[in-house]
Parts: sequence; C-alpha cells; structure tokens
Amino acid sequence: MYADAATEAAVNAFIAQWTAGEDGAGVLPVFVALCDHLHTHDGAVAEFVSRPGVSHSLRGTFPGWAARPLAVLVDVIDDDPAARWLSVCFHDDSLTDPEERGDWIPTGLNGNDARCFNLEDGDKEFMHYVKERISEAFAHCRANA
Repeated sequence: MYADAATEAAVNAFIAQWTAGEDGAGVLPVFVALCDHLHTHDGAVAEFVSRPGVSHSLRGTFPGWAARPLAVLVDVIDDDPAARWLSVCFHDDSLTDPEERGDWIPTGLNGNDARCFNLEDGDKEFMHYVKERISEAFAHCRANA
C-alpha cells in the first residue's frame, strides 16, 4: 500500500515519464516488478521521494516496527536519465546474501550497516534474487515488531 494517494500518483507519474526510449538497459520493468513485489507484503507501506538528477527513491517501510521502520530502499539512480540503474538497499542484519551478490556499506542506511544490490540491466534472475531479499527483510521486520 502507498502512504497516501499523492504518493501513489507520484510513483505512477514517474513510471509514465520513464519511457522505453530512456531505458536502453531494461531497468524500468525491474523497478515496476520490485514495486509490485513490495506491495505483496502485509504491513508494508511505500513512500516515494523524487530528486531529479540524483535519485528517485521508493522506500518500503514497516510502520509496525517503530525502532527501525525502513525495510528496503529502492533507488533509481538518475545522474544520467538515459542510463538509469537501481540500487536496492537493506539493513545488513535484516537479510542474508547467500550468493554474496550485494555490497556491504558500513553505516550506509540511516547510520546502520547496509547491504545494497545494484541492478544495472533487466537481469530477471538477479531481480528474483533481490525480490527474495525484500521478502526476507519484511519477514525480519514482522518478527521484530
């Protein structure tokens, strides 16, 4: 669920303006799939912060866990709109990375260690791997709420 109607409208407007002509790497369908996957988790709330030329951030939160409500951050890196890519970040202790495909970022997410996965193309297998991490992070939030 989106935080409110304005958030949903902002995400939909962003997706609508991100045309296939600006998505040579095939990242747009991955962003949409991750967004849709986020909405399958009970208690998840999506927030959206757009900073054109920098990033467009879909923030998957779990308000039921007040101590650390941010579960996942799906950043569309926008320094070159013709070559956007995704950085999907989590609190490092909220998931596993059995294939070691993520990058460990010390104090990288709200002052906590993070694990980030960079999706630079439409790799469906990697997208599925990241979806599994999203599910794992929300399960961690529910277990600790």
